[in-house]
Amino acid sequence: MRLVALPITKKLAAGERLTAKDALALYDWDDLFGLARLADQANRRRHGLKVYFNFNRHLNPSNLCIYSGDCKLCSFAAPVHDLNGYTLSRMEILQLAADMMADGATEIRIVVGIHPVKDYDWYLGIIQDLKAAHPDIHIKAWSAVEIDHFTRLTGKPIESVLREMQEAGVSCLPGGGAKLFREMIGTQSAAGHPWLERWLEIHSTAHELGLPSTATMLFGYGENREDRIAHLARLRDQQDRTGGFLSFVPLAFRSVDAIVAEEPTAIDELRTLAIARLFLDNFANIGTSWRDCASPTSQVDLHFGVNDLQCAVIKDRMRHQPLTSSRGSLSRDELLRLIRKAGRIPVERNAFYEEVRVWH
Repeated sequence: MRLVALPITKKLAAGERLTAKDALALYDWDDLFGLARLADQANRRRHGLKVYFNFNRHLNPSNLCIYSGDCKLCSFAAPVHDLNGYTLSRMEILQLAADMMADGATEIRIVVGIHPVKDYDWYLGIIQDLKAAHPDIHIKAWSAVEIDHFTRLTGKPIESVLREMQEAGVSCLPGGGAKLFREMIGTQSAAGHPWLERWLEIHSTAHELGLPSTATMLFGYGENREDRIAHLARLRDQQDRTGGFLSFVPLAFRSVDAIVAEEPTAIDELRTLAIARLFLDNFANIGTSWRDCASPTSQVDLHFGVNDLQCAVIKDRMRHQPLTSSRGSLSRDELLRLIRKAGRIPVERNAFYEEVRVWH
């Protein structure tokens, strides 16, 4: 496969864009460390040795979802009468947010799901309450699935819903609901449109309104490599048009999330990260999943094209509250140490990837 890699290497050195065929060839390249070198070189050309992080926390006001029985890849959602189901009160949400702010959070990430009872004003009110209590907080909220649901609840177009959320305090959108675009083909949105096109339409509309977003790809649950590259190609095409994706975060399937298929190997994950960095030439940032941040393997990711750790970061481990999301959380000192031991420079950023502090 070295003969295959040579023309690709020349393309990259000349600043040429890789084709889908090139990306597929890289999956078969037997030199994993050679692939890592290419991805690392591409990353260093953009960011040097800098690795970004921010002080963020995850807030989930409810885990009740009408699609809980339909989405086989979700372990978060619970059906209406599930003993593990919950819906937080307004005061509980505000108290959790206050705890997060005490932990040093500058960004709160919110995902709820499709609640069986709550109306649109409940979702909108969550944002309004949080912003009123914490005017300086960045709020990253509502996946495309939820935005689509809001259009059904209100009868309003995507643009109107997004404008209202933006005015209430939403700073950017998460990339949830993408899975693999292959899985979306034939799936209908609330508006009756194919879900693939709806997901792209929602993010495109957000970008036009000045609301940036994250792009994701859940992989490793039975798809093939062509499916993955086709997914990346759709994201790259959209980024060419709107330029609103702040980062790309590939999400490796975990068997603890749901019982579907055999999860990807560590090597497969590393290949996918590196190929994403090389193929998505119009994406500034490649992130590793928040679920993996607490693992030492995240240090290896930094040598395969990753420049952004999507960890839930808190200033002091002792202040961590048990009712807030804890998976993947690290204290600031733990994260700084992790990045430095990988030979990189920690850089605190805000929600828009503007540098706040370089931690030498």
